[in-house]
Amino acid sequence: MSFPTSVNDQITDAVTQSNVKVLGESPAMAMGSLYQTASHSTGILFENAVSSQQQQNTLAQAAANMGVMQIYSMDTMADAAGTEKVSQAGIADNLSSLMTVLQSFQNR
Repeated sequence: MSFPTSVNDQITDAVTQSNVKVLGESPAMAMGSLYQTASHSTGILFENAVSSQQQQNTLAQAAANMGVMQIYSMDTMADAAGTEKVSQAGIADNLSSLMTVLQSFQNR
């Protein structure tokens, strides 16, 4: 001790040693806290990656399902398109007949 005090030397030594202990352990405690935070963040990162993969898998299954449904309904769609074309086949004849009638009225 640099100067004499009224406090017992053993008490001052104990307080000094506890202060040195706290200062000595601070870097290790800080690094431990840093490692714990980093591992927690990494865990959340992996949880988000798994969640994203599950969502992508669900989207892929839905897209595959829609593709299969379109393949299975191809004949039905072709039949509907063919029926529409057949039902509209007489439109050109109707238009030419109407044009003939209109021209006949103009000539009079």
